[in-house]
Amino acid sequence: MKKFAFFLLKIVGLAYITLVGLDLLYTTVYTQSTIKRNKISYLYESKNKSYDVVFLGSSRVNNHFVPEVFTKAGLKSFNFGITRSRLEESALMLELMIERNYQIKTLILQVDLNINTNDHSEAIRSLFMPYLHQSKTIRNYYQNINEYPYLVYIPFYRYMHYDARTGFREMYKTLTHEPTNQLFHDGFYPLLTNQHPLVPADLRKYSPKRNIAYEKIKQLCSKHGIRLIAMTTPICSQTINREYFDQIKKVYPEILNFENAVTEDKYFSTCGHMNKDGAYQFTKVVLDSLFKPQIKS
Repeated sequence: MKKFAFFLLKIVGLAYITLVGLDLLYTTVYTQSTIKRNKISYLYESKNKSYDVVFLGSSRVNNHFVPEVFTKAGLKSFNFGITRSRLEESALMLELMIERNYQIKTLILQVDLNINTNDHSEAIRSLFMPYLHQSKTIRNYYQNINEYPYLVYIPFYRYMHYDARTGFREMYKTLTHEPTNQLFHDGFYPLLTNQHPLVPADLRKYSPKRNIAYEKIKQLCSKHGIRLIAMTTPICSQTINREYFDQIKKVYPEILNFENAVTEDKYFSTCGHMNKDGAYQFTKVVLDSLFKPQIKS
């Protein structure tokens, strides 16, 4: 019996050592690689950046704002929008920017479809996991989630739990310096295909409500002297229940309505996302409406 118990102990010990080793390997690859494969790794490993304009939000930022348009107007900008992210992830990204001494004059924040929930994006949360042990800010942000003790105290659990985004395949691509296009065009990702005819977006299931992460972003901007511009972004004219955007204004009157800034079908890849031409058109509208008077002065 003692031999069997000792054998089990050795197996458990070996398994624990293996998990610790794998955790160290994955973490080292993600944190030490010179090739950054996503916007969160780029942000986490950068410091002292200076921007006139930063864009934050979901795919409706990632595919809609073209920093090149601002650059040509003399305003340095970067699109930190991430497809599938929610306001919770945007708030954490802003906090990390401030922690890394980013100097940001203006933050343009997409607040439309993402304000109807206080939930998170599991897919994007996973991208913060390689930095969980190194960053107190990230740990503090997630300390109240149910799996937090497992993520922090069980070696390699965070990589197994989020295997689809930070597992072996992604680690190997990072190790071999396989680039992605996420950081091309200063973060803007153009959509080049068009859905015809457009399938109307149905917003009847959405209900705007006060959002904890948006409130946090407002507080951070106020505390650190960042001009915050919160706005809705374009959606096709066939959208069902466009009154949703009026309901947003009732909850947060300061949010600017830009959902009608571009409406022609030729500018849309899908009903909820503009194509490349639409993105350029929309970005020019935002620049002319909110920045051109300041530039001229």
